[in-house]
Amino acid sequence: MSNLYVVRHGQASFFAEDYDQLSPLGRTQSSLLGEYWARRHIVFDEVFTGPCRRHVDTAAIVGEAYERSGLPWPAPIVLSGLDEYEAEAVLKQALPRLVKDHEHIRELYAAVEQATDRAEKLRTFQKVYEVVIDMWAHGQLDLPQVESWTTFCERVYQALDRIVSIEGSGRQVAAFSSGGPVGVCMQRALGVAHRTTLQLAWMVRNGAFSEFLFSGKRFTLSRFNAFPHLDDAEHLTYR
Repeated sequence: MSNLYVVRHGQASFFAEDYDQLSPLGRTQSSLLGEYWARRHIVFDEVFTGPCRRHVDTAAIVGEAYERSGLPWPAPIVLSGLDEYEAEAVLKQALPRLVKDHEHIRELYAAVEQATDRAEKLRTFQKVYEVVIDMWAHGQLDLPQVESWTTFCERVYQALDRIVSIEGSGRQVAAFSSGGPVGVCMQRALGVAHRTTLQLAWMVRNGAFSEFLFSGKRFTLSRFNAFPHLDDAEHLTYR
């Protein structure tokens, strides 16, 4: 059996002009992960990342911790299939119309605009986010220019096929991505429905890892959303 560790990137810059960059906390989360793995001498045969800067930088910071420990870190391979679904495009295109036509969503969105601090804004935004993304994933929104949920899942499966098809047993592999692809990995391992896949994706903390065992066609869950390296409450974030 081989091991695949799928990592959600460290905290990005939510509500900033450029979301796709690690925050200072995100960099700390990534460094702590690298130090945790290095202390346990988990040596990887291959490392893969999604194409986003937050994916690549999380992997790079983990690699720096390995270098400080004198352990090898493979040159990461970028797989476009490990990219996140297009949540920003879904919200940008669908939300104005939904706010206009649906009283419930209008009330949720008003709570976001009225939030007085970052924590409250994050909580209220998450409610809007989950409602809209769930509608999109279940084909209730007409967004022909946005990649569909089905297409998103298919490309993540293709990326996983690329990773697990490399010959050899007892391999240790790391993949750095986002919450959505982590959820699809859970779907592949457990056969859960789309709504459950989304709910699992939304549970994944920044800098957490999930571990899967694979051999041939077998792809089995070992650990989900693990964060033993984040032992300070201030390090625990979802966004």
